[in-house]
Amino acid sequence: MRFDMICEANDIEQRLTKPNHPWTNGQVEPMNRTIKEATDKRFHYESQDQLREHLADFMAAYNFARRLKTLSGLTPYKYIAKIWTSEPDRFIVDPIHQMPGLNT
Repeated sequence: MRFDMICEANDIEQRLTKPNHPWTNGQVEPMNRTIKEATDKRFHYESQDQLREHLADFMAAYNFARRLKTLSGLTPYKYIAKIWTSEPDRFIVDPIHQMPGLNT
């Protein structure tokens, strides 16, 4: 499969869970719940585009503003930037270039 080949070519370990057993994937389920509670459980959307726009805003706020206890109080973006400075060979793209807004 193409996905398997890309993972292998980039030295990415692929982990699979059993079908119909979402509880075996403990990392994804809490994030899915967080996204759902912040979007479609709180708001009514008139269109898919409205949902997409709100989801993009939520993800930007989460990645660039929300400090997480599991990341020692850093935002996900600041944690990635910190790891990049100490281990740049682990990255294909400079994460500084992924930051929204003006890069001064």
